[in-house]
Amino acid sequence: MSHENETSGGAGVAAEIAGRLGQVRARIAAAAARAARDPGDVTLVAISKTQPDERIAAALAAGQRVFGENRVQEAETHWAARRDAFDDLELHLVGPLQTNKVREAVALFDVIQSLDRLKLAEHLAREFDRAGTPRRCFIQVNTGEEPQKAGVLPAEADAFIAACRALELPVEGLMCIPPADEPAPPHFVLLGEIAARNGLAQLSMGMSADFEAATELGATHVRVGTGVFGPRDA
Repeated sequence: MSHENETSGGAGVAAEIAGRLGQVRARIAAAAARAARDPGDVTLVAISKTQPDERIAAALAAGQRVFGENRVQEAETHWAARRDAFDDLELHLVGPLQTNKVREAVALFDVIQSLDRLKLAEHLAREFDRAGTPRRCFIQVNTGEEPQKAGVLPAEADAFIAACRALELPVEGLMCIPPADEPAPPHFVLLGEIAARNGLAQLSMGMSADFEAATELGATHVRVGTGVFGPRDA
């Protein structure tokens, strides 16, 4: 491939990602308007897992600054070298966190969205204290009560929130991933109810297929991957 073709290809990716971001932001704004909400109250978390550097760079060039990753090790390859270049970058861990990766996660991420068990809460509390860098936390709720999926069961959520607060963790919201084979809105409503009765203002819910419904039902963070970056390579 010639240098001219490489440049043209890069420009094409940049234009594609910028266009996708514009469309997603417009759809968030329209959904917020339908619910009489301020679109500025909804944060778009672009899910960059498995994405090549070229597409992540294009999203950054288009002004996107909030990104989500599923795995600590992959996130380090995407972001460790970029942290110094973007002072306003905000990274969210949205995938399961193993206790043996807590130190690396706290060093890299600004927000941990997948807090889901007491052992992890205890490890995070110790690391926040050791490093002097507490990170914002969301508790993941398994609203569909799926045995293969991470997250606190809805019936146990209130007690777990209390336990995290007793550890002085900075829990500011809840996150959920509804079952793929069920309508998402009832799960969003359930998450909102648990948050409201526990005085939590932040709700991370809604992905590429349902972020508009989530926005209408009170999401403060929507996690969009395919909608921003396009279909992932097999």
